[in-house]
Amino acid sequence: METILVTGGAGFVGSNLTDALLTDGHSVTVLDSLVRPGTERNLEWLHRRHPERLDFIEADIRDAQAVAAAAAGSDVIYHLAAQVAVTTSVDDPRSDFEVNALGTFNVLEAARASGRSPVVVFTSTNKVYGGMEDVEVVRKETRYSYSDLPDGVPETRQLDFHSPYGCSKGAADQYVRDYSRIYGLPTVVFRMSCIYGPRQFGNEDQGWLAHLMIAASSGKPISIYGDGLQVRDALFVDDLVRAFRLAVKDIGATAGQVYNIGGGPANTISVWSEFGPIVAELLGAQPEVEFHAWRPGDQQCYVSDISKAAAEFGWSPEVDLATGLQRLWAWATAEDGPGRSSAPAVPTLTRTVVAS
Repeated sequence: METILVTGGAGFVGSNLTDALLTDGHSVTVLDSLVRPGTERNLEWLHRRHPERLDFIEADIRDAQAVAAAAAGSDVIYHLAAQVAVTTSVDDPRSDFEVNALGTFNVLEAARASGRSPVVVFTSTNKVYGGMEDVEVVRKETRYSYSDLPDGVPETRQLDFHSPYGCSKGAADQYVRDYSRIYGLPTVVFRMSCIYGPRQFGNEDQGWLAHLMIAASSGKPISIYGDGLQVRDALFVDDLVRAFRLAVKDIGATAGQVYNIGGGPANTISVWSEFGPIVAELLGAQPEVEFHAWRPGDQQCYVSDISKAAAEFGWSPEVDLATGLQRLWAWATAEDGPGRSSAPAVPTLTRTVVAS
């Protein structure tokens, strides 16, 4: 069994990954600052499920000494700790840079100094591709769509960092890639699209599928920015966890590589014109919705081309959107869930989730 460090391991993705690793008997250390809402609840959930087995370090990724100590004996490092909101990066670009760029540098240097050459998997973002203003987008009845990218955006797309968040994550993305070339560290970069699932305490700036479900089931008004036809490809968190582990298992092929990881063309949905009716069906009523102006940098369409991951380490999504959204709703409206109110039991969705 491997010794594994998960930075940001009390977050949404991190807690799901840590749970899977501990369930399989690995030795896991979680390093997390617990500053994000929901992380304390996720940590308590992990402790309940794995009493006496979880090694937790409360520390900030910007603390190089704490990171080095945590990484010292690791065989694998999943670096998930991050500042994740574009809006926050605009308000406080220094903190965004320090967490995302400097924090990632700390992880890489800790891995290099350990002398163990651990595998480092880094969660980057599709925001590194920028606004993609040169890509033609067409408007359809319920969604926007690419006119000439039927498989989505490939990894060969030119990088074009927008916003402080895009810059900080993009810089980290390139550092992780280069530490494989220059120092021989077996690193892997995942440029992730919309990830969703249980343990996601979303908000308006990040985790929109969970945020909208929680708001609706709690009886809170929903804010939609733009016209609601914006399209994203969505990936259920279990599929992401499986991608992490497959990439590490096949590190001989994946070391030094960058992969787009998302739901791909088969798992796309528009933010409200298609998702809204699904929420209404699950809720059994129409939620209260307010529309607002577009937010700066919000793309009309983003879909990942995930064929490289399929070809190089045999990964593709297994959980379709209808199934994944039902599982998210079940968690959000469970007795101890974040959206608990008068929400009904989880029905079987009759509405078809569009993927075109």
